[in-house]
Amino acid sequence: MSIDSLRRSAVATVSGLPRGFWWLWLSTLVNRTGAFVLTFLSLYLTQELGHSAWYAGLVLALHGLGGVAGSPLGGTLADKWGRRPTMVTMHLMTATCAAALSVVSTAWGVAAVVLLMGVSMQAVRPSIQATIADMVPEHDRRRAFALNYWALNLGFAIAAFGGGAAVFLGYRTLFLIEAVAVTLCALIVFLRLPETRPEAKRNPAGELVEKDRVSVLDVLRDAPFRMLVLLNLLVSLVFTAPWVGLPLSMAAEGLEPSAYGAVIAVNGVVIVAFQLLVNKVTEKRSPAMLLTVSALLFAVGTGATALAGTPLVFAATVVVWTIGEMVHVPTNAAATAKLAPEHARGRYQGVMGMSWALSGFLAPILAGWVVDGPGPDVLWIACGVIGCIAALGYITRLRKALADDQPVPAADRLPDDQPIPAHDRLPDDQPIPAADRLPDDRSVPAADRLPDDRPVVDKTPGAGTVSA
Repeated sequence: MSIDSLRRSAVATVSGLPRGFWWLWLSTLVNRTGAFVLTFLSLYLTQELGHSAWYAGLVLALHGLGGVAGSPLGGTLADKWGRRPTMVTMHLMTATCAAALSVVSTAWGVAAVVLLMGVSMQAVRPSIQATIADMVPEHDRRRAFALNYWALNLGFAIAAFGGGAAVFLGYRTLFLIEAVAVTLCALIVFLRLPETRPEAKRNPAGELVEKDRVSVLDVLRDAPFRMLVLLNLLVSLVFTAPWVGLPLSMAAEGLEPSAYGAVIAVNGVVIVAFQLLVNKVTEKRSPAMLLTVSALLFAVGTGATALAGTPLVFAATVVVWTIGEMVHVPTNAAATAKLAPEHARGRYQGVMGMSWALSGFLAPILAGWVVDGPGPDVLWIACGVIGCIAALGYITRLRKALADDQPVPAADRLPDDQPIPAHDRLPDDQPIPAADRLPDDRSVPAADRLPDDRPVVDKTPGAGTVSA
């Protein structure tokens, strides 16, 4: 492929999206460029504050638990209050928590701040996803979600390189830098991003019409979406496991912690370098097929970790499941937007985000238990099996629901046993309008009549003429 063709491909990948999307993209990049708290929190707690590794793991689990509550909360606020005010409020709450961590040092205080930070960080994501779905046409959404995910990882990579400043500036200063970055992100959203929340239908009294009353429980009653959430939970458990189990497996092979740092950095490098190319290759593929392939890539990549013994082989497994990640994340977000009614996009994205947050809470606990008990190999074999189960679910249970010609979302569909409304039916005894009837005494024009002595011709191949 020539340089010119690569340039044209890159231009095509980023062209045609609305201006508001690029302000949102910029806010994501700025936000993640200052993402220092989660990157260095465990080191800060153990090295600077002197807490145990067990306590550091508990605090990180509390962050995930906060996300489980924050995601549906943020989705509901995005639909009822608005996308932009939800984003601004939750970004400012995150900035406040990051700044608080630079001064709070007690065990209970740090745990409380990190829990609240988990709520706010996860609560902002449904608003972001819903805004993309609102402003980007359906045929471009997967590309838009991929670009936003690329910005997230690009910012995270910049933050990882900038994290070396911790040696000179200290962890508390990095936390203050994150507070400033997230505040700047909130300002970009407030000043440049328009509100995109669609208005739900209301009756003459100003009340929501019945079919537009969507609660979180109503979202979970949508069978295709419920299956999508369940399968995403399985995939996200597999995706989260390497972040906990990989350093333990490499240590069991006698490798130094620095080797783990180099291996896991492959994840960010591959995403930043190849996310746009992967999106270009997959943009015309069916969502169910892409989700199936991504689940299999997760299964193969994590399962093969049981066979790894050198940094190079470990890095190769990371490349495999990272490709699965690049395919899965934007496709799953676009599939969620496809199944959601437009006035409930925030709640649908919130429930989906809850599956990610739940895996972030459960995976460290489960992975640590398996590694300490049966051993790392059992963890990776289990991940391979779970990935294969998810792939089977995508191809057998969601192929029709995610097809391009799929009808309107669940909240807009009539149940199978619900009759067509009376005003949409034609009464059985309603006569045909006079203008549409042929008068009884109207004769066939002479030009259209068949002469009485003209034989009828059978048009069937091989047939002859039949006398009248």
